[in-house]
Amino acid sequence: MDIADAADSDQPDGSDQVPPGGESEPRARLTPRQARVVRVVLASVMMAVMAVLLVLRLASRGSVLVVGVYGAALVLCGVVIELARNGRTRLGSWLLGIGLAAALAADWLLLP
Repeated sequence: MDIADAADSDQPDGSDQVPPGGESEPRARLTPRQARVVRVVLASVMMAVMAVLLVLRLASRGSVLVVGVYGAALVLCGVVIELARNGRTRLGSWLLGIGLAAALAADWLLLP
């Protein structure tokens, strides 16, 4: 590397290397407070969606199994909101994703 190359470099030491991780610019990460807010909003939206699906399914076919599946999904969304409020956002995210996928799978498999 000659002097002209070092002067054109963006790095103060003259190196043009990409930082570890392979990204040229650092990603903007959420603060813990922002992550909690995002999880609470996401779980609240999913709770509203599950409530609408519950009403639609009950209108087409009234069954205790329908209430059970969608009621469990509503309770799960509430648990995720509380987990997010207490700082357990990763656990809440996994629980929300797996739980809602299981509820929708149970709807598809169990409900006529």
